[in-house]
Amino acid sequence: MSTGSAAPSGTVTTSVPARLDRLPWSRWHWMVVIGLGTVWILDGLEVTIVGNIAGRLSEEGSGLPISSAQVTGVAAALYVAGACSGALFFGWLTDRFGRKKLFIITLAVYLAATALTAVSFSSWWFFVFRFFTGFGIGGEYAAINSAIDELIPSLYRGRVDLIINGSFWLGAIGGSLLSIVALDTSLFAMDVGWRLTFALGVVLGLVILLVRRNVPESPRWMFIHGRSQEAEDLVSSIEDRVRAEKGTELPPPASEMTIRQRKSIGFLTVARTVFTAYPKRTVLGLSLFIGQAFLYNAITFGFGAILTKFFDVPTGSTGYYFAVIAAGNFLGPLLLGRLFDTIGRKVMITSTYVLSGLLLFGTAYLFDQGSLTATSLTACWSVVLFFASAGASSAYLTVSEIFPMETRAMAIAFFYAVGTAAGGISGPLLFAKLTESGVVADTVLAFQIGAGLMVAAGLVAAVFAVRAERRSLEDIAAPLSAATGTSSAGAPATTG
Repeated sequence: MSTGSAAPSGTVTTSVPARLDRLPWSRWHWMVVIGLGTVWILDGLEVTIVGNIAGRLSEEGSGLPISSAQVTGVAAALYVAGACSGALFFGWLTDRFGRKKLFIITLAVYLAATALTAVSFSSWWFFVFRFFTGFGIGGEYAAINSAIDELIPSLYRGRVDLIINGSFWLGAIGGSLLSIVALDTSLFAMDVGWRLTFALGVVLGLVILLVRRNVPESPRWMFIHGRSQEAEDLVSSIEDRVRAEKGTELPPPASEMTIRQRKSIGFLTVARTVFTAYPKRTVLGLSLFIGQAFLYNAITFGFGAILTKFFDVPTGSTGYYFAVIAAGNFLGPLLLGRLFDTIGRKVMITSTYVLSGLLLFGTAYLFDQGSLTATSLTACWSVVLFFASAGASSAYLTVSEIFPMETRAMAIAFFYAVGTAAGGISGPLLFAKLTESGVVADTVLAFQIGAGLMVAAGLVAAVFAVRAERRSLEDIAAPLSAATGTSSAGAPATTG
């Protein structure tokens, strides 16, 4: 039953946020998770495959005149640059035209670019379409994280967001194992196997596109942008499905709010809101993204190169090792995610960042002493990344819930782009040079930089992290369109 009502002077009073937040977990929510979350599997597949096939692409007969350093350095940096650009471009469009349109368009961009990567005949072609593959993936981050947080009940938002972002590593496991098969020259020619890995990404993307068509627009976005009746009708249909599944009535919504409807928010308004109204949250977001971006983009992109350079692991076998650390990465958000909703954001974000950084310092020391083998290094990395992955996923959760509704997608895009540009573009370029030198001290330095940034980000979180667990998004940050200075729960809008 609709509880929204029209109010004077172009405003609308609605209980849509409270109605969504009080829903029990249902099959409908699983549909949202599968439809939106599975794209991270594609991202993990993409990044891992490129890292694991770097050695093969640089070998004579691969069909591409390219070096291993160009794959793990230039191509990786271009992929990340594309992701940053795509996040900003599509993030702005997502806040303006809606979540649903953009999470369909961005996936289409990814599919086209990946298909064209598979038919690369020259290094410049490979570089160009790695950029556009990243362009589509970057847009996905903004559109999908916005939609997920606005559709998932507040009681489950933290764990769901972490697990979805952590599903990147399921793709990484698949990419690692797939690269083993693709690089087996007894099965595929040297210039064919690596192309098939990209082609598989296209097939998986098409399947996801079919599922995603059933995911609706965000009702929160709809009622702010002049589509209040559609939002009310959509939420009513969701409630009907949940009632039928659970066989019980739903509790009444706890609150309602009045919104001044508007079609769009100017870019200057978004910037002013992020930097002036919420300066502490801005520092927090940048710290979390820079720390995790450098750690992941700088070091995991070159993990295969470390194994081959320092431990003489054959290029066709690096996928086994990467599958192990990818499993550790996925288990982190899966097993720790619930604690972000129970123990709380501040404690868990701080502890995962600081602990992963300290463990990485320890790994760097052991590597410098020559105490590690390929197996023990992989074991150390698995432990480090168990905690780091939960922390990294919480960065996306944090920036998607601590800024007002109208700025959400653009805020995700901004922090992702700036943080990833700092750590994700400079990281691979620097790390490729450090590992290529074959000097142990150079690789140790890269480890230490990543560890230091993670610890620093954790300390920032200890001071500035927001206690957002089990709270409505509108209570954490009141919408700019709110007709009063209060949140949906009646508390004053929070700044800082």
